[in-house]
Amino acid sequence: MKQMKELPFVYGGLGIVEVRARLSKLCGELLPADLQGMVFPSSGSEANEAAIMCARRYTGKFKVINWYRSYHGGTTNAQQATGDFRRWFGGDHVPGFVKASNPYPLFWDLKGDTEEERTQMALNMLEEQVLNEGPDTIALIQFESVVGGGGVIMPPKGYMQGVRAICDKYEILLHCDEVMVGFGRTGRLFGFQHYDGVVPDIVTAAKGISSAALPISMMATRKHIMEAFEEMPLGWGSTYQAHPVAMACAYENVKYLLNENVLGHVQELAPKFEDAMKTISENHPSIKQYRAVGMFGCFDVHTLDGSNPQLQHTAVDSAFVAYKKAYTENGLMGLLRPPHLHVAPPLTITEDELMDGFERQDKALYALDDALGF
Repeated sequence: MKQMKELPFVYGGLGIVEVRARLSKLCGELLPADLQGMVFPSSGSEANEAAIMCARRYTGKFKVINWYRSYHGGTTNAQQATGDFRRWFGGDHVPGFVKASNPYPLFWDLKGDTEEERTQMALNMLEEQVLNEGPDTIALIQFESVVGGGGVIMPPKGYMQGVRAICDKYEILLHCDEVMVGFGRTGRLFGFQHYDGVVPDIVTAAKGISSAALPISMMATRKHIMEAFEEMPLGWGSTYQAHPVAMACAYENVKYLLNENVLGHVQELAPKFEDAMKTISENHPSIKQYRAVGMFGCFDVHTLDGSNPQLQHTAVDSAFVAYKKAYTENGLMGLLRPPHLHVAPPLTITEDELMDGFERQDKALYALDDALGF
């Protein structure tokens, strides 16, 4: 309200308001290493658009590599960067985007007897793709730090360190998309902090920066990239980029996260969250497996013969209609992306509220068991 009264709006391309300096300083102090040059768009899609433009302008190269199991936004370049079915819906006509297989394939297995060998095979595949596309044409490798809509998937140990090494070897920028997990969702302030020693060149975040109270996002770069744009324009802009009221909201929200130790609260509840995910998975034959990190989880559903009951782009199966009905009747709401069932409660949830939510989900899943014939 204070910002609304004092200065409700200044176009970010015309001047810098005081709260922008404060928010930039705060985010720069929280981000590791020299990640500090930043802009504040209005959405995750816009932040990823800015990241793509930044990488292309800085490197003078054009191509962007993304995972197939990914989502980066609904605007032109962000949608083309997306790997899942939503890219097809947009026409899939924008050049310059290359898709790579995730290190956890859905329908086949990587060669290797150990996870380390399989991880190296995934990195070999990525490097071969870089070489076949031409390193001198690739501006950016753009991955979600933790794949969100595609199933709460973290890459195996050592994979992101290997991606960082490939980027360094071929002078490609590394972008970690934190739109879903940034600012505490996984028990670390940023998802990429789960990967020891990995510092991306570009980071984007959105939902968590204001706890979605107002639309705002962030695109941050390392110092040497920021300094390059002192001599040339970024070439990206938006009417509501760096909106004073939204930045004031984000500033107060991030302070609250720190002052109230919300991150510590997530870390404290995380083992209980995972125990509940495990218990429910074991209690319902329709659940093949689960994944959980911090306060972010996902159940994978399978059929009686172990096959996948539905692909994300196909019409919703009647079994999931029955589950959604039971889920709603049990007082829950959430993201339904069959065959994935996401769990993402508020980071400030109490332990009692969390356990109550899981009890309700447990009841709803009996409808899915029955509908799939278990």
